[in-house]
Amino acid sequence: MRLYQQLILFMLAATVLPLAIVGFLLLSRSEQALAQRIDDQQRELATATAEAVEASLMEVVNGLARSAELLPWERATPDEVRGMLLLLYGQSTTVSAVIQVDANGQPLGPAVFRSAEPLERHPAFDAASVPQLAHAVPVEQFRDGGKGQAALGSAYVHAGSGVAAVAVAVKLGASEEAPYAVAELVFTQLEALLARRASDGQRLDVVDTGGRVVASSQAARRMAALEPELREALTSVRGTDGGRGFQLKNPARRVSVAWVDTLEMGVVVTEDEALALTPVRELRATVLASVAGALLVLLALGALFTRRLDRRLAQVVQGAEAYGRGELERRLPVEGQDELSELASTFNRMGEELEASRARLMSWNDDLRVRVEEATADLRAAQLQLVEAQKLAAVGQLGAGVAHEINNPLAGILGNVQLLLLDRAADDVDFETLRKIEQSAKRCKDITQNLLRFSQQRERPDLRPVDLNAVVRDALSLTENQTRGEGVDLVTELSAEVPRVKADPGHLSQVVLALLSNARTAMLKTPVKRLTLRTGERDGMCVLEVEDTGKGIAEHIRPRIFEPFFTTKDVWSNVGLGLSVAWRIVTEAGGTLEVRSEAGQGARFTIVLPRA
Repeated sequence: MRLYQQLILFMLAATVLPLAIVGFLLLSRSEQALAQRIDDQQRELATATAEAVEASLMEVVNGLARSAELLPWERATPDEVRGMLLLLYGQSTTVSAVIQVDANGQPLGPAVFRSAEPLERHPAFDAASVPQLAHAVPVEQFRDGGKGQAALGSAYVHAGSGVAAVAVAVKLGASEEAPYAVAELVFTQLEALLARRASDGQRLDVVDTGGRVVASSQAARRMAALEPELREALTSVRGTDGGRGFQLKNPARRVSVAWVDTLEMGVVVTEDEALALTPVRELRATVLASVAGALLVLLALGALFTRRLDRRLAQVVQGAEAYGRGELERRLPVEGQDELSELASTFNRMGEELEASRARLMSWNDDLRVRVEEATADLRAAQLQLVEAQKLAAVGQLGAGVAHEINNPLAGILGNVQLLLLDRAADDVDFETLRKIEQSAKRCKDITQNLLRFSQQRERPDLRPVDLNAVVRDALSLTENQTRGEGVDLVTELSAEVPRVKADPGHLSQVVLALLSNARTAMLKTPVKRLTLRTGERDGMCVLEVEDTGKGIAEHIRPRIFEPFFTTKDVWSNVGLGLSVAWRIVTEAGGTLEVRSEAGQGARFTIVLPRA
């Protein structure tokens, strides 16, 4: 970051930023206070409107109930009934139609209405609307009520005009079979009340329990469904006094709701938040403009101040670039006694030290080259060991393939020999020869099967109960003849009572073969060659010991024998992976691999494995 930029940041941090933070904090508080005031006014408006809606509708309902209670419906003729229905119809301009129904809700005559009246007062009511009005209130639910008992139904949309309405049922007698007068109350006047109370940017809705808008200050919202958040808010305020305010997003709105329990309806006041908070946001724009103006003044002052520093700082930059190109003999002029002069002097001393350091680096480079060559030689040696390991792996795969190919012809030879033996008597001249051929073929077949089993590779060990003696015998079947051919006295002391161990049989055979191979190699130049394998138990664990009379392991070598690629063998077999792999296999099986050896005294490797 350049000095000019740092200076601007400093001035911002010291002057403009604190003022901006304080200004915006004050604006935030003002906005919160204004929002709180708007919420309070909205809740008061919602509560007052709910009370006005309740008073308006209940006045009509109570008037209908009182009038119906005073009229002699039981003794009236049909013409008198129609006249009394007209009397109920004229109780209020909110009433759009009146019909008489029996105790089961079936119409008893035509509806009383005036189709010629203006639509803004009444919907287009006709004979087709009678069934809808007759069933708008379940009159069966209050048969036990007395004369003049009234009940409101659920809000609905008038079939003819699309105007929202609600039905009121008034019982016309005291008996259970008494008829009812059902009046339809339209919400046109109620919507006019909502429109008068709504200010700019506000909307007042009257909703029912199903979350539908039954009346609104905006007529286009009739019977529209409320948002899920509004329905939840209405549910939460049901049965409580007063209203509740909250915010909605997308778009941002401030909403207050109040519930009218007697009507099972609620009043929702919605106001556009952007319009309500316009004064605060205009003030915020003014503050932003002031901050931007202050910032421009600071930029101009900073530019004038930093131009004085550019020339001398350019000399420092040029000197640094020269050092970057390797021109360490470059020096800066020292002018005056200010801070930049001290910087130039320090820069010149740095150049002198860099020249001296470059000379030292050249000498260190020569030493490093020698060490790199030594490390490269070690790496080549390690690479050769890895190549040898890959060769052994390839040999193992080749052996598995050869064993597989030999196994099929051996099966044919063994089968033919056994057929020939069936045709020969025990005293036949060729019987003993055929018996030897059978035994040799069986031995070759066992060897190939063991080779196939030992050559199998698995990513994870298959731990299962294994007969330790059987694993030792299988391993010996591959190396016993070669071991005895080298003059080694092979001794096996396998305990018949040793329990099964939990291990991977193939991996465990690989460990035994590795230990046998190491023992044979260690006894190549010793006069006494004896290799002992014994199994048994120790402290509740199963034990396999491989003991030889070879050259032993020196004390300084013993801690490293389980390291990968560490070996003391000749070049032709110097992979150094046998004991490392054996230690890993035994450890994965939950056991340990121990060694006891002295130089010239032979070695004894002990495998300790848990019981299955």
